[in-house]
Amino acid sequence: MTDTRNEQDADAGTTEALRQGPVRRFSVLITLTLIVLCNTIILLGIWASGINLDSLFHAPDRFNPGRDECVRYNWYKVSGVQQPVRLCYEWINLSDPTGNTHTFQEDTDIVLGADGKLHYEPGERAAARLFILLAFAGTVLALGMALSKFLIARYRLRLEAMSRIKPS
Repeated sequence: MTDTRNEQDADAGTTEALRQGPVRRFSVLITLTLIVLCNTIILLGIWASGINLDSLFHAPDRFNPGRDECVRYNWYKVSGVQQPVRLCYEWINLSDPTGNTHTFQEDTDIVLGADGKLHYEPGERAAARLFILLAFAGTVLALGMALSKFLIARYRLRLEAMSRIKPS
């Protein structure tokens, strides 16, 4: 009786070892496929949203009268001042070797400080866009991992069901 139980345990161990190979290969295949698929979805999402990653991660250009030459002026509403103030809208940065003009970003607020000088306040929009981008990427990755676990578990159950049907 003990020998029969040991033989059954040995057969079960052998069967389990034979099942491990296909499950391992399937899980590697699913993992690699989902890595490519999730990254493609994230990149397509970034492209479709129109988010400019350069402007998202870089500080906005600001006019500095000491190193820049103003090309065009514009009137802006300043918090703390009743009348609009004339500020530089487009300028050339003399230390920039490309010679491209830099422009004032519309989402930057200008406020009158306690010292009587004008100060830039970058808007909250950049932080919100970054949060939305990270939330989208996290959601895609979480769904990819859940899908991977589901598919591997389903494949393992199908292998077990097939091994029960086949007579050994």
